[in-house]
Amino acid sequence: MNVAGKTVVITGASRGIGAEAARVFAAAGANVVLIARSSEAIEKIAAEIGNQAIAITCDVANYASVERSITKAKDTFGDVDILINNAGVIEPISHLANADPDEWGNVIDINLKGVFNGMRAALPIMISAGGGSILTISSGAAHGPVEAWSHYCASKAAVKMLTECVHKENGADGIRAIGLSPGTVATQMQVEIKESGINPVSQLDWNVHVPADWPARALLWMCGSDADQYCGQELSLRDEGLRKKVGLI
Repeated sequence: MNVAGKTVVITGASRGIGAEAARVFAAAGANVVLIARSSEAIEKIAAEIGNQAIAITCDVANYASVERSITKAKDTFGDVDILINNAGVIEPISHLANADPDEWGNVIDINLKGVFNGMRAALPIMISAGGGSILTISSGAAHGPVEAWSHYCASKAAVKMLTECVHKENGADGIRAIGLSPGTVATQMQVEIKESGINPVSQLDWNVHVPADWPARALLWMCGSDADQYCGQELSLRDEGLRKKVGLI
């Protein structure tokens, strides 16, 4: 798929993977819709990109807010061809027995309900247009428990299943649902993990984390026909074979 002229909506676009994805897709000729709660940050990135980008302040945990954002994206650029569910949080990192119930639930609202909200708002538009790509940032935490990450592990495991459900229900409608587990990435989230000092992930040296443009470039590759065989699945950027296909070193 050539993304030139296509419209991509990116949640959590104020920093990290989301911000880099906005730049990578814009460089490939796509119209970019940056969504995040941090209006100042996304407006700055949109201004940097130019007329092919807009910034929309949005709380992904609130369906009405997401629906308004997706509608504005369609009204501005004519369609929504690609949705990248990237918004996610991990704080507060806490053992389950000591977790604050409201804060634990807030992570679920953003990481899980936020993904559902994006899918639910975009799917009718994409189905009506004959198809689209829904790409979701997952994690190795979706596949195994990590100490003090019960909220994050649970949300990412559920998000993996959402991707599979969308593929089962709407693959025949031209919807390409694929997950991406990027491994550990040099973003603010890794700073927060490092500061917690709780589990082995927090002990990793900074130089083992991949740069944020790697998953961004993988997401662009996932929009092409070479990735069709992976619809309904989750790709891991730890896979050397995938890195070669994407052109990463």
